[in-house]
Amino acid sequence: MLPLLDVLRLPTTRVLLTTESFVSRVLPPVACCFATAYLVLLPRTQSVRIALWPITAILAFRAATSLDMSMGQPEHAFMIYIAARTFEWTVQTKPFVRMARRSSTDVPKQNLVLDAIDLVCNARGCGWDWSQGMYIPPETHPTSSRLAFATSALVSGLKHIFLSGAIHSAVKSFSPATFGSVDGGTIFDDSLPPHLRYLRSSIIATLSAFAIYSLIKANCEITAFICVLILRQHPDQCPPLIDSPWRATSLREFWSRRWHQWFRRIFIFLGGNPLSLLFGRIGGVIGAFLVSGFIHYLQLLPIDPSSEMWRMVLPFGMMGTGMVIERAVSGNKTGGWMGWMWTMCWMLLWGNVMVDGWARAGMLGSPSVLDGATPIRQPIERLVRTFDEYLHAIGRKP
Repeated sequence: MLPLLDVLRLPTTRVLLTTESFVSRVLPPVACCFATAYLVLLPRTQSVRIALWPITAILAFRAATSLDMSMGQPEHAFMIYIAARTFEWTVQTKPFVRMARRSSTDVPKQNLVLDAIDLVCNARGCGWDWSQGMYIPPETHPTSSRLAFATSALVSGLKHIFLSGAIHSAVKSFSPATFGSVDGGTIFDDSLPPHLRYLRSSIIATLSAFAIYSLIKANCEITAFICVLILRQHPDQCPPLIDSPWRATSLREFWSRRWHQWFRRIFIFLGGNPLSLLFGRIGGVIGAFLVSGFIHYLQLLPIDPSSEMWRMVLPFGMMGTGMVIERAVSGNKTGGWMGWMWTMCWMLLWGNVMVDGWARAGMLGSPSVLDGATPIRQPIERLVRTFDEYLHAIGRKP
């Protein structure tokens, strides 16, 4: 009993991430997460899961508040994700069912250990009964063979890594001494008149959005390459994650079909379901986005503990408000060029606030994959500086 109590005791000081601290503080909540995932696949295990969850939550909180993983600050988001997912699995009354199983020989077979691993790693729930109805973007890679799929995914991944680095370098070049560095700063330049100030901030916000898109796309493609070619998964197990979000003609289409659905389940479970019980569908929509904003805020704390919560919660909450307005005005018929204009204007309006929150925390000043590629980075920096000087020259004219 004493060793268990020692493990559960909350430490008063933070420690650096080492092999010892990883084993003692990260592995315990991760092991509990896998154990809960295994149990939720079996019938008549809810009582065991109920007994296990408080231990999981304490271990996750212990790791989140005591482990120094980023710039002298604890890492919150990952452990909160573990606590939230295991809580969802704890209250689940019926076992989850994996609808699709593919082995390296494409012969369906059940393996509870592999299913539990897939449940933990598969945030979208592709192939599980609880994700029925979730939109999966159309496949863009050839599926005639694993080699053809993996090669196409690798080429796409490398292309998007380059694009993400190039766009990130462009963003940092607007203000290398402020938000282009880890010290952070606002994207709103008070030395410019309002129309040029918001033109500049909107360009920065748009470029940041494309940099994030490219990074997500690259991660998805490289992961698919590894899973299909090395781990011998079937291409069907690695469906596309994101689908040309700039083509969305409604906020509903953007967030439910075009943007990634990694944390959709968690946002709905923690925010959408509780508030829908109190305020109906409107509460469910806004609640899911408020939780999204809160978790994005938690991701900023390891970088800048002084980050203000409203800078994340407000813009994400307004995305839900926009969807409510959209449905009230046109139902589910929003579309066409007017729908596209509405969607992009609303995204840009609140995207400025969102990106400014990241910029103030120093997130935009993080290292870029092109930092060491001087011949590629320098022309981008010169182009951006020339444009920025042009804006300031216009702003100084009487």
